Amino acid sequence: MKNFFFLMLTFLLFFSGTPPTGSVQIALLKYNGGGDWYANPTSLPNLITFCNKNLNTSINPDPVTIEAGSQEIFNFPFVHMTGHGNVIFSSQEAKNLRDYLIAGGFLHIDDNYGMDKFIRPQMKKVFPELDFIELPFDHPIYHQKFDFKSGPPKVHEHDGKVPQGFGLIYEGRLIVYYTYEVDLGDGWEDWDVHKDSDETRTKALKMGANMLQYIFIN
Repeated sequence: MKNFFFLMLTFLLFFSGTPPTGSVQIALLKYNGGGDWYANPTSLPNLITFCNKNLNTSINPDPVTIEAGSQEIFNFPFVHMTGHGNVIFSSQEAKNLRDYLIAGGFLHIDDNYGMDKFIRPQMKKVFPELDFIELPFDHPIYHQKFDFKSGPPKVHEHDGKVPQGFGLIYEGRLIVYYTYEVDLGDGWEDWDVHKDSDETRTKALKMGANMLQYIFIN
């Protein structure tokens, strides 16, 4: 039934000639542990606006904040997670996230710098049998409406590391996309937050749009 629900959302969003305005919402994940899950408040609204304009989607302009252990998470086909610090999933939250992702949901984790050492062991609670793998540059997520020949774009520089996109693959399906040393969410924010160039912000928004297009058509 939950898989059916996600398929219906896909139909409404991308294949209906006149999808109901705001029929689909996306969500921001609230988690425990002290990390700033709320770090980029303008990022998702800006991404939604960009997608509705450039992909002709009809996503509700107001994203929802959802907790990892809530059953309401199943109402949202795309969940975004960000922050700089600690992350803790309880056993119940880990199971709920697992069920959500197996049922057809998608989680984007965006390391806002400092999250990596915390999120990796917590995702092991969710999928102990899976390891993050770096997605090859020819993965379809990089070649939707917008083409990224070298993987995810670099938004902010921290430690001189290259931007990387990792994934968790379950039964052949990408269920978690993890951007590391990228800072996509920063690039989605209002210009006056970080004052990134228009080129940098546009690249970040295009990569975000690729993610949403990818999950709704695959």
